[in-house]
Amino acid sequence: MLPRWSRAVAQLSRLGTQQNLNLRNEFYVVSRQSYARAAAVAPDTAFTVEKPLPAEPVVNLDKLFWSKPSSLALAPDSPLRIDEPQYGRFRRAILTMLLFYSKQSKSIRGANVVYKRIVSQVDKPGIYEVFNLEKTFKTTFSLLVLHMWLCLRRLKEEGKDGVEFGQYMYEIYNHDVELRVSKAGVNLLLSRWMKDLEKIFYGNIVAYDAAVLPEAKLDDLQNVIWRNVFSDDGSSQPTGDASRAVQACSLP
Repeated sequence: MLPRWSRAVAQLSRLGTQQNLNLRNEFYVVSRQSYARAAAVAPDTAFTVEKPLPAEPVVNLDKLFWSKPSSLALAPDSPLRIDEPQYGRFRRAILTMLLFYSKQSKSIRGANVVYKRIVSQVDKPGIYEVFNLEKTFKTTFSLLVLHMWLCLRRLKEEGKDGVEFGQYMYEIYNHDVELRVSKAGVNLLLSRWMKDLEKIFYGNIVAYDAAVLPEAKLDDLQNVIWRNVFSDDGSSQPTGDASRAVQACSLP
């Protein structure tokens, strides 16, 4: 009786491992191509989260991206607005002793706020409707990396403090990505999946940085964003309406 149960458990274990390996083989299309060429390209079937969005964009690109600039400050009643708590003297003294107001604690809280705002943009349905993107794990991850690059590059201009703040933000990002991978159905070999995503992240960051160097070509950033976010077939350059959408996305 016991040997029979042992054989059954072993067979189920092999089946579960094989299923995760099949998903892993699909995702290796992203990791090998993207890190070698600093571009994340994944098959259409990888990690589909929702049904495809309508084929036609709902929002007018000209109206949205070529309008007059507006303030980036959040409205006082915005759900994304988070202010430092104000306490009385006694409670503030206790919290000060507990290092609540230390530089590190305030930086971590600030990094959480910034990352929450990044996620609010990446998870917002409008960005997929505007650019006619299918909401898959690959697309969402690519947009998340793009938004992270924008913030990290800006933080570098603040010197050492900006770099430290960016490190806190990167740690929060890693935790969030791990939760997203688990939600997508990957339960086995999670640490190896995270290593592959880390390679893609750094490969994309290097490609974006290279595309904005003074010696870079005028359309380098546009082409990198196309390969990493928009392209489904590995093509290196957008054409037609897709070119206009990527140009809008890559505006400074």
